[in-house]
Amino acid sequence: MVGIDSYMNTYLDRRMKFLIQDWDLATRQDLGTFEARLKAVEETTSEIDIFEAEAEDKLGALEARLKNLKEAKK
Repeated sequence: MVGIDSYMNTYLDRRMKFLIQDWDLATRQDLGTFEARLKAVEETTSEIDIFEAEAEDKLGALEARLKNLKEAKK
């Protein structure tokens, strides 16, 4: 019966792996690295905020230049 037990354990492990993936469940390993992953996301978020602010400033400057060019053309 050792062969069947081994087969069943392998089968169940594989099925559980698929269930975890399909249902997007968290594992203990995921929870162990959660804080590090959360910190990385928070850092990326702050970088995105900085980028948005810089892009908004550049867009404002470009709009001002466009307005000046349109007025100069008249």
